[in-house]
Amino acid sequence: MTTSPPTPPAGSPDPAAAAAAAAADPMAMLRSRSYVQILVLAALIGIPISAIAYFFLKLVAVLQNWTFTSLPKELGFAGTPVWWPLPVLAIAGGLVGATITYLPGTSGHKPAEGFKAGGAPTTAELPGVILASLATLSLGVVLGPEAPLIAIGGGLGALAVHLAAKDAPPTAAVVIASAGSFAAISALLGSPILGAFLLMEASGLGGPILGLVLVPGLLAAGIGTLVFVGLDSLTGFGSFSLAIPGLPPFSHPTGMMILWAVVLGLGASVLGTAIRLLGLALQSVVERRMVLLMPVIGLGVGAMAILFAEGSGKGFSEVLFSGQSALPGLVLHPSAWTVGALVLLVACKSVAYGLSLSGFRGGPVFPSMFIGAAIGVAASHLPGLSLVPAVAIGIGAMATVMLKLPMTATLLATLLMSSDGLSVAPLVIVAVVVAYVTCAWLPDTPADLGKKRGAATPVPAAAGPTTPVVPARRPDRG
Repeated sequence: MTTSPPTPPAGSPDPAAAAAAAAADPMAMLRSRSYVQILVLAALIGIPISAIAYFFLKLVAVLQNWTFTSLPKELGFAGTPVWWPLPVLAIAGGLVGATITYLPGTSGHKPAEGFKAGGAPTTAELPGVILASLATLSLGVVLGPEAPLIAIGGGLGALAVHLAAKDAPPTAAVVIASAGSFAAISALLGSPILGAFLLMEASGLGGPILGLVLVPGLLAAGIGTLVFVGLDSLTGFGSFSLAIPGLPPFSHPTGMMILWAVVLGLGASVLGTAIRLLGLALQSVVERRMVLLMPVIGLGVGAMAILFAEGSGKGFSEVLFSGQSALPGLVLHPSAWTVGALVLLVACKSVAYGLSLSGFRGGPVFPSMFIGAAIGVAASHLPGLSLVPAVAIGIGAMATVMLKLPMTATLLATLLMSSDGLSVAPLVIVAVVVAYVTCAWLPDTPADLGKKRGAATPVPAAAGPTTPVVPARRPDRG
């Protein structure tokens, strides 16, 4: 499979630009007074940006509860009608389509393409990012908050540099924008280290520039985590971070578990590829008429939720949303699920996920984790495979396929298993490697369908830094 060089997520540093700025003598910059000033600024901006991220997540939670619980009762219904997702998701599609069409920029990155964008949004583009992500996350679309938080944090960080010193060098703007992204996502994934790892692997940072960007980013992330903890203590709103406490202890892998890790890695690569191809295929169609077609996509997401509710007897909320809040309950109460209900959940959530990827604005991390966990709970009924390793394998494999970030996926799955993380790590690694390598033999885009896979790709000769390609503005407007 032909792969392209990694491109930075929204709000993360542009490696080529940063490398060019620091190539002369990165260690000299590290010893300079200006770098100390950057560290101080990174620490200072980490406080307000992480607070903004915290209350953004709280606002999303409040809007979700009002839309799906309070509003139906205010309209006279005894409970939430089973058909309720249809109008709500159609409205979500209309709002997101209008925001993308009429506001500056693209309202965030396109989730079907993974963590792929051209840098922090400008001040003029920030309102579109915020509005599109609020409509996506609050109204039940199957995407997560991580990508909008990265974009918002990066945009606010770049704005802070502009306001503090309009003549600041490009490297300073890159580093502080990255620190803003680190601060915004610091506690969402349960660990500032995991958030930092996600940004670094997605942006392809390496060499001398890694240290220059990493230190201010980790500083902002650490402060951001403290802010999240402090605000949780003051407000009682919750931490909004992913955690699976109270898992049963797991001692060590077995040979049978390794075989199941291979099987589940292969299965996840096929399922994840199908989800991504669905999103990419629909994206090329939806982008031609966003305002008209996005409500139709929303109706499709709602239909999947209703299909699951009617077929399983459980709530449609299991299919809607990112799965961030529902994941711990799914894993900690496996006896509440039959294998048939889990299979239906995986099927409906996967289709809804693929539809959501086509044009809505959010992140791909949490839905992939939820689907992987559901696969793991179902697979725990297989002989020789218990709950904890099955869930870890499922999360690691699905996250690998959807993110194309094997190191991050491995770290994500092991850290979520808490005290069992070290014990399940070998199994997660096997599943991640199998899924990652298998994806190289599967179609990467709809255009690849039917083409012969596995042909050797010419390796270009080594060359110096090249000028980053700036994505062209979208010519169509609704």
